[in-house]
Amino acid sequence: MRLEKGLKMLIVSSYPPRECGLATFSNDIINAVKIVFGDTLPLEVCALQNNETENKYSQEVTYTLSAANLDDYRSVAEKINKRKDIGLVCIQHEFGLFGGEYGDYILAFILALNKPIATIFHTVLPNPDEKREKVVNAIVDLSDLIIVLTKKSKEILTIFYDCPTTKIQVIPHGNHNVLWEQKQELKDSYNYSNRIVLSTFGLISENKNIETTLSALPQIVKKHPSLLYLIIGKTHPEIIKKEGEKYRKKLEKIVEENDLEDNVIFINEYVELKQLLEYLTLSDIYLFSSKDPNQAVSGTFAYAMSCGCTVISTPIPHAVEMLSDSTGILLTKFDDSEEFKEAILRLIENKEQRINMGKNAFSESHSTSWENIAIQYRLLFDKLTNKEEDLNFCFPPIKLDHIIEMTTDFGILQFSKFSQPDPESGYTLDDNARALINMVMYHKIKPDDETLSLANTYLKYIEGIQRPNGWFDNYKDYNNELTSQNYDVNLEDANGRALWSLGTTLAHKNTLPVEIVVRAKRCWDKAIVQIDEFSSPRAIAYALKGLYNYYSVYKDPEIEKKIGNLADELLRHYHINSDANWCWYEDYMTYANNVLPEAMMHSYLVTGKMKYKKIALITFDFLLSHYFMKGQLKVISNRGWFKKQNERNFYGEQPIEVATTIIALDLFYEVTKNTKYKDQLKLAFVWFLGNNHLKQIMYNPENGASYDGLEDKHININQGAESTLCFFKARLIMEKHA
Repeated sequence: MRLEKGLKMLIVSSYPPRECGLATFSNDIINAVKIVFGDTLPLEVCALQNNETENKYSQEVTYTLSAANLDDYRSVAEKINKRKDIGLVCIQHEFGLFGGEYGDYILAFILALNKPIATIFHTVLPNPDEKREKVVNAIVDLSDLIIVLTKKSKEILTIFYDCPTTKIQVIPHGNHNVLWEQKQELKDSYNYSNRIVLSTFGLISENKNIETTLSALPQIVKKHPSLLYLIIGKTHPEIIKKEGEKYRKKLEKIVEENDLEDNVIFINEYVELKQLLEYLTLSDIYLFSSKDPNQAVSGTFAYAMSCGCTVISTPIPHAVEMLSDSTGILLTKFDDSEEFKEAILRLIENKEQRINMGKNAFSESHSTSWENIAIQYRLLFDKLTNKEEDLNFCFPPIKLDHIIEMTTDFGILQFSKFSQPDPESGYTLDDNARALINMVMYHKIKPDDETLSLANTYLKYIEGIQRPNGWFDNYKDYNNELTSQNYDVNLEDANGRALWSLGTTLAHKNTLPVEIVVRAKRCWDKAIVQIDEFSSPRAIAYALKGLYNYYSVYKDPEIEKKIGNLADELLRHYHINSDANWCWYEDYMTYANNVLPEAMMHSYLVTGKMKYKKIALITFDFLLSHYFMKGQLKVISNRGWFKKQNERNFYGEQPIEVATTIIALDLFYEVTKNTKYKDQLKLAFVWFLGNNHLKQIMYNPENGASYDGLEDKHININQGAESTLCFFKARLIMEKHA
């Protein structure tokens, strides 16, 4: 049955301010969906309550359900049935969360519901007794889809509960984005700079088995007295009700008896997310000591890996799936202090190995960031509600954070390791030219001193790398000295980009300070004499973009003549290389392909010559026919260029190609008013937001950077200047198409 638009997902779960893992999990999903999809996927919550507690909830909680009251399950279900706008009910399931034997009260709720149901099993236990098996089988039968968080849970459901694999989907536990460079910064801010920091967090109970790790510390501290162990979290509320602080006092006694007061800190509070992530980020090693072999998944474990901690863990199913020799140490036993001791010492005494493990864990966790998990939940929602529309992503805010972080007094650095700028990569004219264009454009939208200061830095780099004859070098090292690369590579494309950036700056002369315009004009006048030397089609195209921008404010007949000459040279390339099945300027497609038809269209706009417009349209449409497939953008791979007579490679997609596609589509839509270009423009931009073959975001929500590459099975999460500047430019363009 086709359901109406504007449908909502209702999540049935415990929910903050209630303090439990499922409440946090549900809150994280809701926050992530808001970030990725805005109000295009509205969410509501039916909050499960204990009898003793009456919580004050946020506005997304529209229903409450008393877990111990069987009648409440039916009455709330009937209220939900009356809502035509609720398209899916998503039930977060733990056996102890619902009333009845093995939580079987939930069956009354499911039986009364007349909505599609997805049930998330957070715990799946093997070897069930007859009653547990019947409850699980009933939930499986009555749900449209079962979601589990690990492959092991799926395996247990199929083997021990005879659940069909076609009805089960694995969606991992999500985690939060942090910035790698904050690890040392946070250590410094907490005054832990000279200490090896271990940590454990979560609601404290005997199942955490923290005494095992504490018992391992005395011998370690003898060798490494600066070690610090943070035990983060309150005692579990249900444990407090039953036995008070008995377990915590036991742990404190172990600390006291072993003279560990200077090495162990109990942070006895329900830590807010921001501070929790800070504690984890500054930690060198995360200790996961659960003694429950059937604990299917742990949010604490997922968060620790995503914060770049090297993890030592007992062999719960989640750890068995996630940990490898490259990301941490998987123990063989559940209650062995000696094994913990040996693992901790190994990591303390092998710093390089420890750091590399943390980096690998950090990198591998990207795929399960909450934003990526939100996309998975959106896809299942659309599947179960028979929605046919494309994913409607929410545009992320424009952020300068990473651009500022990458910029020094000399210019913008070329590369980063994760989000941490890499001084050894030095600077390029290519990136500083892109950065100048971005700041000039952004200043028009948001004029402020910070943007002008950045523009001034990038223009200064361009000025400083220009030779007396007007030609530009490209590469400088971190000390602002020219490198040998300038003599080893062809610099035409870089010189073309320099002209593009200078022309763009001059085109904005009415919104920029006179001093910046004068300096840009001085560089332009020196560089323009070299333009007839260009032979590379891309260098010509970049130069044409610069000439077009310059001509928009300086109606110089000589500039119009140069545009015609260069456009004719591009036409010559086209006539040499094109045939009936290959409408292109070269016999291969490489990077930034869109600048070629874009330059031809700019030439038409200045000269009015239809031959330029005709070829611009033919070649651009030919390019787009290879880029848009099955509702996604798939640009040329950097693994191997698309040659005229060869099959095309896929994967290895880079932001520069996506951004240049967006820039060109914006121009072609402005000129032709053909709505296909506007539609393709939006489809191209959501490649960054998750509409790609991995269904993962290609930008960092924390700092506004773009990741460097979309590979076949993973994302290269380094955030270099080129990728970030291309994403920033694309995001600026999308402001007028939002």
